[in-house]
Amino acid sequence: MAVVTADEQVTYAALAARVEALAGCLAGSRRLVLLEGRNTLDTVVGYLAALAAGHVVLLTAAGPGGSVERLTAAYDPDIVLGPSGTVDIRRTEPRHELHPDLVLLLSTSGSTGSPRLVRLSADNLAANADQIAEYLGVRPDDCAATTLPITYTYGLSVLHTHLARGARVLLTELTVVDECFWRLFVEAGATTFPGVPHTFELLERSGFAERNLPLLRYVTQAGGRMDPERVRSWAQLGQRRGWDLYVMYGQTEATARMAYLPPELASERPTAVGVPVPGGSIAIEDGEIVYRGPNVMLGYATAPADLAAGRTVDALRTGDLGRITDDGLVEVVGRKARFVKVLGHRVDLDGLECALRDDGCDVRCAGRDGCVIVAACGLGAAPSREALRRKVLRAAGVPRGAVSVVPVDEHPTLPTGKPDYAGLLRLADNAPSVEGPPT
Repeated sequence: MAVVTADEQVTYAALAARVEALAGCLAGSRRLVLLEGRNTLDTVVGYLAALAAGHVVLLTAAGPGGSVERLTAAYDPDIVLGPSGTVDIRRTEPRHELHPDLVLLLSTSGSTGSPRLVRLSADNLAANADQIAEYLGVRPDDCAATTLPITYTYGLSVLHTHLARGARVLLTELTVVDECFWRLFVEAGATTFPGVPHTFELLERSGFAERNLPLLRYVTQAGGRMDPERVRSWAQLGQRRGWDLYVMYGQTEATARMAYLPPELASERPTAVGVPVPGGSIAIEDGEIVYRGPNVMLGYATAPADLAAGRTVDALRTGDLGRITDDGLVEVVGRKARFVKVLGHRVDLDGLECALRDDGCDVRCAGRDGCVIVAACGLGAAPSREALRRKVLRAAGVPRGAVSVVPVDEHPTLPTGKPDYAGLLRLADNAPSVEGPPT
């Protein structure tokens, strides 16, 4: 069996037949195909068929938000595949020159529809699928649930690795807080699911620890730093319940994955993201994590002319600050771009956020030069806001007037589950003043 949904089970032979039929409809000159994707069988068939027909796939999320419109305007695709299986052949010859190695274009954010795209080759996809499947030990009897969008590089990697190993994929758009998801998970015999930090917060609120999931083999976490205590707690839960937690590190620019933490180290070394994936290497250069391996992208595309380019990147400078411990584990300590300057003082927003969360504050930190913005859940009266403000002042070392505290019921997140820091800035712009008494 290849794909399981709430309504049907599709064998590899049946999937291949559907892919072959659609690929036949798409036959002809090599063109750019924009695929409006969802976690559905139509999307999987469309994706595989476009690749099988030799086209270049520009994969983006279907639905509101404007990404489809922005990408269509920016890249003028030759074919558009809709989320329900519709096919719009806009021209029979390519509008743009396409490099022969190029097969897939993904947004760096996975959700914003930014015209800047990551250019990936078939070798990139195959290499990273094999790398991930090797260290996870993916087996033909595994079944992975799509708890993340497959239009997001992390979610797409789950599809790639399991199809590459002859395993099953449970396609669903239900969320982990939906009881129907867990019924489907059990009925399908699912053995694994991926999550970003927000996923694990939702799981904790919905009573995951009490669920009976006898077939669960492992859970993966990536998509941003998870609090070390939460990593330790989940690793220990897995030890008690008989499944493994894999903490992983990656970027779209590396096709998906660059490093993983062996599960036996998760409870002891929860601040680490682990060791390089098989066939890859990591070095720290001027404080920055630099990755090399067969899964490093060809380069970026910011305009249609870039689609004709070959490889322009050999070593991936991640933009993450890191270190390698004496025993060879990689730790991410911050993001180069996640700094703001306040009166000449450089504030590390990641470091500030981590320090406040380690102190028990449910916060997200953003900012622009001259201002630090802290969104906080669970704030009540003004004294609570003022106590948090004082913590920020002490931790960041900035003047009082440079700190804005914004109470929120839920932290804004992107469709991928990652923190939406741009959304946080918009909230701050629209929030009423929450100044407390002067210090």
